[in-house]
Amino acid sequence: MSVLDSITRLVKDPPPAHVFELSEAGVAYSIRGHVAFERLPEGALVPSPVDDNLKRPEAISSLLLSIVTPNGGKKRTPASLILPDFAARVTVLDFDSFPSAAEEQASLVKFRVKKTIPFDIDSAAVRYFVQPESSKKKKIEVVAVTVALDILAKYEALFRNAGFQAGEITTSGIAALNLWKVSETAVIAKLVGKVLSVMVVSGRNLKLFRCLSLEDSSDEEVLSILLPTFAYAEDELGTPVRRVVLCGFDRAPQGLPVEVETLHTRAGIVNPYSAGLAGYLEGMGA
Repeated sequence: MSVLDSITRLVKDPPPAHVFELSEAGVAYSIRGHVAFERLPEGALVPSPVDDNLKRPEAISSLLLSIVTPNGGKKRTPASLILPDFAARVTVLDFDSFPSAAEEQASLVKFRVKKTIPFDIDSAAVRYFVQPESSKKKKIEVVAVTVALDILAKYEALFRNAGFQAGEITTSGIAALNLWKVSETAVIAKLVGKVLSVMVVSGRNLKLFRCLSLEDSSDEEVLSILLPTFAYAEDELGTPVRRVVLCGFDRAPQGLPVEVETLHTRAGIVNPYSAGLAGYLEGMGA
């Protein structure tokens, strides 16, 4: 899927040798082809779109320094950084028309997005991507990713202090979309702890992205989110959802009225704490 590539690859440089995905559980990383995962102390990182995510930055810094050797003050090493879904907001917007000037596009996207985010749009980083036309309705669909600047700055500072320059930054769900290769309409549900990301994809375009904090992640609570999503997708797209793709579930919630499969790569089932990393590497052809 092209969403990740188009949002993050603003400059067509070679992909960095260092890629990191952060979650409340730990740090998944790829360094020159070596992929691994290191756990964080409980409570060191708590994803949020409005509050400081890095509760124990010294613990995260120590972990990063245990993974890589500092370069002795030389030029910082380029790295890609994959944030938790709940640290940002991903919005799919549709327009009857869309201006051609980049400045006008950005203003219009910010105007629409500001109604949907729990922080000030004037203190946010916004990136957007105009998706290929895929609908008979002739709507122009734009995917926008928004992060509060103070939250983003603290993630960047964390890696800068470890000797890295975070040149590419995306979110786990957006990156994981590279793992879905089928053009049929489907719902991808990724559960990380008690945060559920739900993505509707159709024709290899993203149609809906929701990220919610759950109370207990019970079957009933998950179904209360997925079933209305199926109905929304059928109403909006004119075709029923026949497949849900799960990531991070020990088992499929009982009562799903569609086919179920697990998100996977050629190597096997994807771990929810490294799904973004797996998708990023897939997109880079690694």
